[in-house]
Amino acid sequence: MTFAWYAHLKELNNKFWLIAALISWGIALFEYLLQVPANRIGYTVLSVGQLKILQEVITLMVFVPFSLFYLKEPLKLDYLWAGLCLVGAVYFVFRSKLS
Repeated sequence: MTFAWYAHLKELNNKFWLIAALISWGIALFEYLLQVPANRIGYTVLSVGQLKILQEVITLMVFVPFSLFYLKEPLKLDYLWAGLCLVGAVYFVFRSKLS
């Protein structure tokens, strides 16, 4: 979803917004075709909350390198703090499985 949501800022910034939206929706549709079955499989062993926290962790793990290397955004300390908050979220949502 990172590519669908943000790549148009670099690649399609001179196109009419509707064109960028249609291309992004096409990319997002492909990604959803993968995500929905993955969530159904994951829901057999994880709760909805656990799936959501994992989604956010994966999103941040993809977004930070994407923003640094593809969009050429500067590295910010806020990424570290967000990552640490997600580590805490992972701990709390999975702590019942840890004991």
